Amino acid sequence: MGKLLDGVEVEWKALGEVAEYSATRVDSAMLKPSTFVGVDNLVANKGGRVDASYLPNTARLTAYELGDILLGNIRPYLKKVWRATNTGGCSGDVLAIRILENYKAYIDTEFLYYLLSSDQFFAYNMQHAKGAKMPRGDKSAILNFQIPIPPLHVQKEIVRILDAFTELTTELTTELTTELTNRKKQYNHYRDQLLSFEDGDVEWKTLGEVAIFQNAKPHEKLVSIDGDIALLTAGYISSEGRSLRLVKRADVLTPAFRNDVALVMSDLPNGKALAKTFFVQENDCFAANQRVCLLRVRDPEQYVPKFLHYVMNRNRQLLAYDSGYDQTHLKKDWILEVEIPIPTLAEQARIVAILDKFDTLTRSISEGLPREIELRQKQYEHYRNLLLSFPKPEEGTTKSTKSTK
Repeated sequence: MGKLLDGVEVEWKALGEVAEYSATRVDSAMLKPSTFVGVDNLVANKGGRVDASYLPNTARLTAYELGDILLGNIRPYLKKVWRATNTGGCSGDVLAIRILENYKAYIDTEFLYYLLSSDQFFAYNMQHAKGAKMPRGDKSAILNFQIPIPPLHVQKEIVRILDAFTELTTELTTELTTELTNRKKQYNHYRDQLLSFEDGDVEWKTLGEVAIFQNAKPHEKLVSIDGDIALLTAGYISSEGRSLRLVKRADVLTPAFRNDVALVMSDLPNGKALAKTFFVQENDCFAANQRVCLLRVRDPEQYVPKFLHYVMNRNRQLLAYDSGYDQTHLKKDWILEVEIPIPTLAEQARIVAILDKFDTLTRSISEGLPREIELRQKQYEHYRNLLLSFPKPEEGTTKSTKSTK
């Protein structure tokens, strides 16, 4: 690339000098899920698009053409962008950017896509966005975004390299994600086998007979004193410890101490946090917020606290309360009525030891593979930024410069 760019003339222009928003229209009756693009079926973080789950209720929409760049104009920080691979129509919350006819011979649409999917563009877009709760991109400011225009052969070579990087990154991400999914399935299979007891094999009791229930308090109401304390939230529990927050230590809080089992009581429809549990290890101390309750074993000499954690984690009886269409709030009575097995202490300890080993292995994979995926994405972003970085002309000079890369 150094040889390719050496001495090349790079012209800079405002986006609006070389492209425009689509001015053509299409009847909504002509559209289908694969050709309608609303902001909801554009995928965040440059994920392209998926088929729409609904069709528009307006008669006519903005039309987009093959090669147009479609931007989600609500919450630009979500980085919703797609280069059209077909023709269709889009909602008013999606901008369809089209290269002007007299510039189509000088600007490659895939090159423009890479420019408008860069972090620099999204940072610029957010800087000029309007609104606080629901920011929208400023259409005029977007057209003022300065873009480099090297010769067409350089654009095509950059596109070729970035396409190859994209394909490789996608393959690696898919492979790693598949590996992570398989390992989690394997863990869940063995966990379910170990925790399956037939009627008559063991005694059964309600959770209320075995453990004490304690509601947590909203952390916004905590009275601060010196020191910080980790906050147990539904997000922290569902992400397996990857979103820890600290709050000021308080004298009015719900503390979670060693051997407590924290259970998520509230989650969105079909969410992955509802009824998920977190076990407080020895020497740990947390504050818990109002979406979490604490379960404390009444007699640890009769029931192993960590065994309760494994039994209650994503409990099927509690998941049955998830309607699938409204946020679920588990009630105290529902939780305490759950029936749990009471094997011997020796059997409880044996199962905990096996599941601890599985959990350690799965957690190391669960932490390692997402980290590997993140590194591959960062590597891709790094090289993409390098390939799209051209020297800008100094103020007061012409908008054309030679690259010295």
